[in-house]
Amino acid sequence: MDLCASAANPEGRALVRGVQVRPATVAEWALWDRLMHKHHYLGFQGMIGESLRFIAVYQHRWLALLGWSSAALKCTVRDQWIGWTPALKMQRLPLLANNCRFLILPDVRVPHLASRILALNLRRLSDDWHHAHGHPVWLAETFVDPELYRGTCYRAAGWTFLGHTKGFAKHHDIYVHHGRIKSVFVRPLQKDASRKLADPGFQPPLRPRLTTMKLSENDAYCLQKSLLTIPECRMARGIRHHRLAILSITICALACGARSFDAIAQWGKACSQNMLKRLGCRKKKGTTLYQAPSEPAIRRFLRSVNGQAVDVAIAGWMESIIGTGSVIAVDGKSLKGARTNDGHRVHLLAAFLHQEATVVAQTEVPSTTNEIKRVQHLLETVPMEGTIATMDAMHTQRETASYLVEGKKSGLPLHGQR
Repeated sequence: MDLCASAANPEGRALVRGVQVRPATVAEWALWDRLMHKHHYLGFQGMIGESLRFIAVYQHRWLALLGWSSAALKCTVRDQWIGWTPALKMQRLPLLANNCRFLILPDVRVPHLASRILALNLRRLSDDWHHAHGHPVWLAETFVDPELYRGTCYRAAGWTFLGHTKGFAKHHDIYVHHGRIKSVFVRPLQKDASRKLADPGFQPPLRPRLTTMKLSENDAYCLQKSLLTIPECRMARGIRHHRLAILSITICALACGARSFDAIAQWGKACSQNMLKRLGCRKKKGTTLYQAPSEPAIRRFLRSVNGQAVDVAIAGWMESIIGTGSVIAVDGKSLKGARTNDGHRVHLLAAFLHQEATVVAQTEVPSTTNEIKRVQHLLETVPMEGTIATMDAMHTQRETASYLVEGKKSGLPLHGQR
Protein backbone atom coordinates (compact mmCIF):
# COMPACT_ATOMS: atom_id res chain seq x y z
CA MET A 1 0.00 0.00 0.00
CA ASP A 2 1.36 3.42 -0.98
CA LEU A 3 2.17 5.85 1.78
CA CYS A 4 1.57 9.39 0.48
CA ALA A 5 1.21 12.52 2.55
CA SER A 6 1.38 16.26 2.01
CA ALA A 7 3.68 18.50 4.05
CA ALA A 8 0.61 20.52 5.05
CA ASN A 9 -1.32 17.39 6.02
CA PRO A 10 -1.35 16.62 9.79
CA GLU A 11 -0.71 12.97 8.97
CA GLY A 12 2.38 13.93 6.96
CA ARG A 13 3.72 16.15 9.72
CA ALA A 14 3.12 13.42 12.30
CA LEU A 15 4.96 10.90 10.14
CA VAL A 16 7.98 13.16 9.66
CA ARG A 17 8.12 13.90 13.40
CA GLY A 18 7.53 10.27 14.40
CA VAL A 19 9.94 8.49 12.06
CA GLN A 20 12.79 6.67 13.80
CA VAL A 21 16.14 5.44 12.49
CA ARG A 22 17.81 2.38 13.96
CA PRO A 23 20.50 -0.14 12.95
CA ALA A 24 19.27 -3.25 11.16
CA THR A 25 19.55 -6.44 13.18
CA VAL A 26 21.49 -9.38 11.77
CA ALA A 27 18.19 -11.17 11.13
CA GLU A 28 17.05 -8.21 8.99
CA TRP A 29 20.18 -8.04 6.80
CA ALA A 30 18.90 -10.46 4.16
CA LEU A 31 15.67 -8.50 3.60
CA TRP A 32 17.58 -5.20 3.69
CA ASP A 33 19.96 -6.49 1.01
CA ARG A 34 17.14 -7.78 -1.21
CA LEU A 35 15.21 -4.51 -1.08
CA MET A 36 18.32 -2.46 -1.76
CA HIS A 37 19.31 -4.67 -4.69
CA LYS A 38 15.81 -4.54 -6.18
CA HIS A 39 14.96 -0.86 -5.80
CA HIS A 40 18.21 1.16 -5.73
CA TYR A 41 19.35 2.41 -9.13
CA LEU A 42 22.88 1.09 -8.48
CA GLY A 43 21.70 -2.26 -7.20
CA PHE A 44 23.54 -3.83 -4.29
CA GLN A 45 26.40 -6.35 -4.13
CA GLY A 46 27.78 -5.53 -0.69
CA MET A 47 29.66 -2.77 1.12
CA ILE A 48 33.39 -2.14 1.41
CA GLY A 49 35.28 -2.43 4.68
CA GLU A 50 33.60 -1.47 7.92
CA SER A 51 29.88 -1.00 7.36
CA LEU A 52 26.49 -0.49 8.98
CA ARG A 53 22.91 -0.90 7.75
CA PHE A 54 20.15 1.39 9.04
CA ILE A 55 16.37 1.30 8.71
CA ALA A 56 13.94 4.23 8.98
CA VAL A 57 10.65 3.03 10.51
CA TYR A 58 7.30 4.55 11.40
CA GLN A 59 4.91 2.49 13.48
CA HIS A 60 6.91 -0.67 12.64
CA ARG A 61 6.75 0.03 8.90
CA TRP A 62 9.95 0.33 6.91
CA LEU A 63 10.18 3.67 5.08
CA ALA A 64 13.83 3.91 4.01
CA LEU A 65 17.15 2.08 4.05
CA LEU A 66 20.61 3.59 4.57
CA GLY A 67 23.99 1.92 4.07
CA TRP A 68 27.32 3.19 5.40
CA SER A 69 30.75 1.85 4.48
CA SER A 70 34.42 2.79 4.78
CA ALA A 71 35.35 6.12 3.20
CA ALA A 72 36.79 6.43 -0.30
CA LEU A 73 40.55 6.02 -0.38
CA LYS A 74 41.05 8.88 -2.84
CA CYS A 75 38.90 11.97 -3.28
CA THR A 76 40.79 15.09 -4.27
CA VAL A 77 38.22 17.73 -3.31
CA ARG A 78 37.61 16.07 0.06
CA ASP A 79 41.31 15.74 0.84
CA GLN A 80 41.94 19.35 -0.12
CA TRP A 81 39.04 20.49 2.05
CA ILE A 82 40.41 18.58 5.04
CA GLY A 83 44.00 19.63 4.32
CA TRP A 84 45.65 16.48 5.66
CA THR A 85 48.89 14.92 4.47
CA PRO A 86 48.89 11.51 2.74
CA ALA A 87 50.41 9.93 5.85
CA LEU A 88 47.71 11.38 8.14
CA LYS A 89 45.03 10.32 5.67
CA MET A 90 46.13 6.69 5.76
CA GLN A 91 46.12 6.79 9.55
CA ARG A 92 42.84 8.63 10.09
CA LEU A 93 40.67 7.54 7.17
CA PRO A 94 38.72 5.17 9.48
CA LEU A 95 37.27 8.29 11.14
CA LEU A 96 35.31 8.92 7.92
CA ALA A 97 32.24 6.98 6.78
CA ASN A 98 30.63 6.93 3.35
CA ASN A 99 26.86 7.01 2.84
CA CYS A 100 27.09 4.57 -0.06
CA ARG A 101 23.36 3.80 -0.25
CA PHE A 102 20.21 5.78 0.60
CA LEU A 103 16.86 4.44 -0.54
CA ILE A 104 13.38 5.75 0.14
CA LEU A 105 11.20 2.73 -0.57
CA PRO A 106 9.15 3.16 -3.77
CA ASP A 107 5.72 3.18 -2.10
CA VAL A 108 6.70 6.04 0.25
CA ARG A 109 6.17 9.63 -0.96
CA VAL A 110 6.33 12.16 1.89
CA PRO A 111 7.89 15.65 1.47
CA HIS A 112 10.88 16.48 3.71
CA LEU A 113 11.13 12.87 4.87
CA ALA A 114 14.54 12.19 3.29
CA SER A 115 16.33 15.11 4.98
CA ARG A 116 14.66 14.23 8.29
CA ILE A 117 15.88 10.63 8.06
CA LEU A 118 19.42 11.77 7.20
CA ALA A 119 19.50 14.12 10.18
CA LEU A 120 18.28 11.40 12.55
CA ASN A 121 20.81 8.94 11.18
CA LEU A 122 23.71 11.35 11.65
CA ARG A 123 22.77 11.94 15.30
CA ARG A 124 23.46 8.33 16.18
CA LEU A 125 25.94 7.27 13.48
CA SER A 126 29.13 7.88 15.47
CA ASP A 127 27.90 6.05 18.59
CA ASP A 128 26.61 3.09 16.58
CA TRP A 129 29.86 2.95 14.62
CA HIS A 130 31.88 2.98 17.85
CA HIS A 131 29.77 0.16 19.22
CA ALA A 132 30.22 -1.93 16.07
CA HIS A 133 33.80 -1.13 15.08
CA GLY A 134 35.52 0.25 18.17
CA HIS A 135 36.00 3.87 17.07
CA PRO A 136 33.81 6.91 16.30
CA VAL A 137 33.08 8.73 13.04
CA TRP A 138 34.06 12.38 12.70
CA LEU A 139 33.08 13.10 9.12
CA ALA A 140 30.39 11.70 6.82
CA GLU A 141 30.74 11.78 3.05
CA THR A 142 28.61 10.80 0.08
CA PHE A 143 28.75 10.86 -3.73
CA VAL A 144 25.70 11.92 -5.77
CA ASP A 145 25.26 11.40 -9.50
CA PRO A 146 24.43 14.94 -10.79
CA GLU A 147 22.81 13.52 -13.93
CA LEU A 148 20.13 11.90 -11.79
CA TYR A 149 19.95 13.86 -8.53
CA ARG A 150 20.82 17.31 -7.19
CA GLY A 151 21.51 16.22 -3.61
CA THR A 152 18.65 18.33 -2.28
CA CYS A 153 18.02 16.14 0.77
CA TYR A 154 21.72 16.32 1.72
CA ARG A 155 21.77 20.10 1.44
CA ALA A 156 18.60 20.32 3.54
CA ALA A 157 20.20 18.10 6.19
CA GLY A 158 23.20 20.43 6.51
CA TRP A 159 25.72 18.71 4.24
CA THR A 160 28.35 20.80 2.42
CA PHE A 161 28.94 20.51 -1.32
CA LEU A 162 32.69 20.37 -2.06
CA GLY A 163 32.88 19.85 -5.81
CA HIS A 164 33.04 16.95 -8.23
CA THR A 165 35.11 13.83 -8.66
CA LYS A 166 37.22 13.18 -11.76
CA GLY A 167 35.20 10.19 -12.94
CA PHE A 168 37.40 7.33 -11.78
CA ALA A 169 36.41 4.14 -9.96
CA LYS A 170 38.64 1.63 -8.19
CA HIS A 171 38.60 -1.93 -9.49
CA HIS A 172 40.82 -4.21 -7.41
CA ASP A 173 44.15 -2.32 -7.25
CA ILE A 174 43.74 -0.01 -10.25
CA TYR A 175 41.63 3.06 -11.04
CA VAL A 176 39.52 2.97 -14.20
CA HIS A 177 38.09 6.09 -15.83
CA HIS A 178 34.33 5.66 -16.38
CA GLY A 179 33.59 9.30 -17.20
CA ARG A 180 30.66 9.76 -14.80
CA ILE A 181 31.58 12.50 -12.34
CA LYS A 182 29.92 12.61 -8.92
CA SER A 183 29.03 15.48 -6.64
CA VAL A 184 30.85 15.27 -3.30
CA PHE A 185 29.06 16.21 -0.07
CA VAL A 186 30.42 16.07 3.49
CA ARG A 187 28.93 16.55 6.94
CA PRO A 188 31.16 16.99 10.04
CA LEU A 189 29.97 15.02 13.07
CA GLN A 190 32.62 16.49 15.38
CA LYS A 191 33.36 20.14 16.12
CA ASP A 192 36.36 21.32 14.06
CA ALA A 193 36.52 17.88 12.43
CA SER A 194 38.62 18.99 9.45
CA ARG A 195 41.12 20.85 11.64
CA LYS A 196 41.56 17.88 13.97
CA LEU A 197 41.92 15.43 11.11
CA ALA A 198 44.69 17.58 9.58
CA ASP A 199 46.48 18.35 12.88
CA PRO A 200 49.55 16.07 13.22
CA GLY A 201 49.76 16.84 16.93
CA PHE A 202 46.21 15.74 17.69
CA GLN A 203 45.75 12.16 18.88
CA PRO A 204 42.63 10.64 17.27
CA PRO A 205 40.48 8.19 19.25
CA LEU A 206 41.53 5.17 17.22
CA ARG A 207 42.07 2.13 19.38
CA PRO A 208 42.75 -1.21 17.69
CA ARG A 209 40.41 -4.01 18.67
CA LEU A 210 42.87 -6.54 20.08
CA THR A 211 42.26 -10.17 20.82
CA THR A 212 43.48 -11.98 23.91
CA MET A 213 45.93 -14.84 24.04
CA LYS A 214 46.11 -18.01 26.13
CA LEU A 215 49.78 -18.76 26.74
CA SER A 216 50.62 -21.80 28.87
CA GLU A 217 53.52 -21.79 31.28
CA ASN A 218 55.46 -24.07 28.95
CA ASP A 219 54.83 -21.82 25.91
CA ALA A 220 55.89 -18.77 27.90
CA TYR A 221 59.03 -20.57 29.06
CA CYS A 222 59.91 -21.59 25.48
CA LEU A 223 59.33 -18.02 24.27
CA GLN A 224 61.58 -16.48 26.89
CA LYS A 225 64.20 -19.17 26.37
CA SER A 226 64.35 -18.19 22.69
CA LEU A 227 64.64 -14.51 23.63
CA LEU A 228 67.64 -15.05 25.91
CA THR A 229 69.94 -14.69 22.90
CA ILE A 230 68.88 -11.05 22.45
CA PRO A 231 71.41 -8.79 24.16
CA GLU A 232 70.49 -6.04 26.59
CA CYS A 233 70.63 -2.70 24.77
CA ARG A 234 70.05 -0.40 27.74
CA MET A 235 72.35 1.05 30.37
CA ALA A 236 72.13 -0.88 33.63
CA ARG A 237 71.19 2.20 35.61
CA GLY A 238 67.47 2.93 35.65
CA ILE A 239 66.21 -0.40 34.23
CA ARG A 240 62.82 -1.26 35.73
CA HIS A 241 61.41 -3.90 33.37
CA HIS A 242 63.39 -6.92 32.23
CA ARG A 243 64.03 -7.11 28.51
CA LEU A 244 62.36 -10.53 28.34
CA ALA A 245 59.13 -9.09 29.76
CA ILE A 246 59.04 -6.23 27.22
CA LEU A 247 59.85 -8.53 24.31
CA SER A 248 57.36 -11.20 25.40
CA ILE A 249 54.52 -8.70 25.74
CA THR A 250 55.43 -7.09 22.41
CA ILE A 251 55.45 -10.40 20.52
CA CYS A 252 52.17 -11.57 22.02
CA ALA A 253 50.50 -8.19 21.43
CA LEU A 254 51.61 -8.12 17.79
CA ALA A 255 50.23 -11.62 17.32
CA CYS A 256 46.90 -10.34 18.69
CA GLY A 257 46.67 -7.42 16.27
CA ALA A 258 48.57 -4.55 17.92
CA ARG A 259 50.12 -2.20 15.38
CA SER A 260 51.58 0.61 17.51
CA PHE A 261 53.55 1.17 20.72
CA ASP A 262 50.40 2.43 22.42
CA ALA A 263 48.43 -0.66 21.36
CA ILE A 264 51.17 -2.93 22.72
CA ALA A 265 51.04 -1.13 26.07
CA GLN A 266 47.24 -1.34 26.15
CA TRP A 267 47.40 -5.07 25.45
CA GLY A 268 49.84 -5.52 28.33
CA LYS A 269 47.62 -3.58 30.75
CA ALA A 270 44.67 -5.80 29.82
CA CYS A 271 46.56 -9.00 30.72
CA SER A 272 45.62 -10.96 33.83
CA GLN A 273 48.00 -11.21 36.76
CA ASN A 274 48.79 -14.83 35.88
CA MET A 275 49.62 -13.82 32.31
CA LEU A 276 51.88 -10.97 33.47
CA LYS A 277 53.66 -13.38 35.81
CA ARG A 278 54.27 -15.88 32.99
CA LEU A 279 55.60 -13.13 30.75
CA GLY A 280 58.18 -12.15 33.37
CA CYS A 281 56.78 -8.81 34.50
CA ARG A 282 57.95 -7.18 37.73
CA LYS A 283 55.85 -6.57 40.82
CA LYS A 284 54.76 -3.03 41.53
CA LYS A 285 56.75 -1.60 44.40
CA GLY A 286 55.03 -2.09 47.74
CA THR A 287 52.38 -4.47 46.37
CA THR A 288 52.01 -8.07 45.27
CA LEU A 289 50.63 -7.07 41.86
CA TYR A 290 52.52 -7.63 38.63
CA GLN A 291 52.92 -4.53 36.45
CA ALA A 292 53.08 -4.32 32.64
CA PRO A 293 55.66 -1.95 31.10
CA SER A 294 54.40 1.46 30.02
CA GLU A 295 54.24 2.75 26.45
CA PRO A 296 57.39 4.93 26.81
CA ALA A 297 59.35 1.99 28.25
CA ILE A 298 58.27 -0.26 25.38
CA ARG A 299 58.98 2.40 22.76
CA ARG A 300 62.47 3.25 24.06
CA PHE A 301 63.50 -0.40 24.27
CA LEU A 302 62.17 -1.45 20.85
CA ARG A 303 63.83 1.49 19.12
CA SER A 304 67.25 0.42 20.40
CA VAL A 305 67.01 -3.40 20.32
CA ASN A 306 68.75 -5.45 17.61
CA GLY A 307 65.95 -6.18 15.13
CA GLN A 308 67.85 -8.98 13.37
CA ALA A 309 68.39 -10.80 16.67
CA VAL A 310 64.69 -10.48 17.46
CA ASP A 311 63.75 -11.96 14.06
CA VAL A 312 66.00 -14.97 14.62
CA ALA A 313 64.68 -15.54 18.14
CA ILE A 314 61.01 -15.31 17.10
CA ALA A 315 61.60 -17.64 14.16
CA GLY A 316 63.16 -20.21 16.49
CA TRP A 317 60.23 -19.98 18.87
CA MET A 318 57.67 -20.37 16.08
CA GLU A 319 59.52 -23.43 14.75
CA SER A 320 59.50 -25.01 18.21
CA ILE A 321 55.71 -24.56 18.39
CA ILE A 322 54.52 -25.54 14.92
CA GLY A 323 57.64 -27.07 13.35
CA THR A 324 58.66 -26.54 9.75
CA GLY A 325 56.21 -27.58 7.09
CA SER A 326 56.66 -29.65 3.99
CA VAL A 327 56.64 -26.47 1.86
CA ILE A 328 58.43 -23.21 2.62
CA ALA A 329 57.92 -20.12 0.44
CA VAL A 330 60.55 -17.45 -0.08
CA ASP A 331 59.39 -14.03 -1.22
CA GLY A 332 60.40 -10.41 -0.93
CA LYS A 333 58.33 -7.26 -0.39
CA SER A 334 59.05 -3.56 0.01
CA LEU A 335 57.55 -2.00 3.13
CA LYS A 336 55.12 0.78 2.33
CA GLY A 337 56.17 4.14 3.77
CA ALA A 338 59.39 2.77 5.35
CA ARG A 339 62.76 4.29 4.45
CA THR A 340 66.36 3.63 5.47
CA ASN A 341 68.61 6.39 6.79
CA ASP A 342 69.89 7.05 3.26
CA GLY A 343 66.34 7.43 1.89
CA HIS A 344 65.96 4.06 0.15
CA ARG A 345 62.86 1.90 0.57
CA VAL A 346 63.10 -0.96 3.07
CA HIS A 347 62.92 -4.33 1.29
CA LEU A 348 62.58 -7.58 3.26
CA LEU A 349 63.10 -11.14 2.07
CA ALA A 350 61.11 -13.67 4.10
CA ALA A 351 60.71 -17.43 4.38
CA PHE A 352 57.30 -18.58 5.57
CA LEU A 353 55.26 -21.74 5.90
CA HIS A 354 52.60 -22.21 3.22
CA GLN A 355 49.78 -23.69 5.29
CA GLU A 356 50.32 -21.76 8.53
CA ALA A 357 51.20 -18.47 6.75
CA THR A 358 53.85 -17.97 9.44
CA VAL A 359 57.18 -16.24 8.87
CA VAL A 360 60.07 -18.41 10.09
CA ALA A 361 62.93 -16.15 8.94
CA GLN A 362 63.44 -12.78 7.30
CA THR A 363 66.31 -10.53 6.35
CA GLU A 364 66.66 -7.02 4.96
CA VAL A 365 67.88 -6.65 1.39
CA PRO A 366 70.30 -3.69 1.20
CA SER A 367 69.75 -1.17 -1.58
CA THR A 368 73.18 -2.04 -2.99
CA THR A 369 72.21 -5.65 -3.78
CA ASN A 370 69.13 -7.79 -4.52
CA GLU A 371 67.17 -10.81 -3.28
CA ILE A 372 69.36 -13.30 -5.18
CA LYS A 373 72.39 -12.35 -3.10
CA ARG A 374 70.51 -12.61 0.20
CA VAL A 375 68.59 -15.89 -0.15
CA GLN A 376 71.46 -18.02 1.22
CA HIS A 377 71.81 -15.74 4.23
CA LEU A 378 68.05 -16.01 4.80
CA LEU A 379 67.98 -19.81 4.82
CA GLU A 380 71.03 -20.29 7.04
CA THR A 381 68.94 -20.62 10.20
CA VAL A 382 66.01 -22.53 8.64
CA PRO A 383 66.03 -26.37 8.88
CA MET A 384 65.35 -27.37 5.26
CA GLU A 385 66.10 -31.08 5.03
CA GLY A 386 63.19 -32.92 3.45
CA THR A 387 61.43 -29.65 2.67
CA ILE A 388 60.30 -28.16 -0.65
CA ALA A 389 61.05 -24.49 -1.26
CA THR A 390 59.08 -22.28 -3.64
CA MET A 391 60.60 -19.06 -4.90
CA ASP A 392 60.19 -16.47 -7.63
CA ALA A 393 61.72 -17.37 -10.98
CA MET A 394 64.59 -14.93 -10.37
CA HIS A 395 66.00 -17.39 -7.81
CA THR A 396 66.53 -20.21 -10.31
CA GLN A 397 70.25 -19.56 -10.11
CA ARG A 398 73.02 -22.18 -10.13
CA GLU A 399 74.55 -20.81 -6.94
CA THR A 400 71.25 -21.03 -5.10
CA ALA A 401 70.52 -24.52 -6.41
CA SER A 402 74.00 -25.75 -5.46
CA TYR A 403 73.64 -24.26 -2.00
CA LEU A 404 70.33 -26.00 -1.44
CA VAL A 405 71.08 -29.35 -3.05
CA GLU A 406 74.79 -29.89 -2.52
CA GLY A 407 75.43 -27.73 0.53
CA LYS A 408 74.33 -28.24 4.10
CA LYS A 409 70.70 -28.16 2.95
CA SER A 410 71.27 -31.45 1.12
CA GLY A 411 68.37 -33.30 -0.42
CA LEU A 412 66.26 -30.18 -1.07
CA PRO A 413 64.66 -29.89 -4.53
CA LEU A 414 64.37 -26.33 -5.85
CA HIS A 415 61.15 -25.27 -7.53
CA GLY A 416 60.93 -21.94 -9.36
CA GLN A 417 57.54 -20.20 -9.06
CA ARG A 418 56.24 -17.35 -11.13
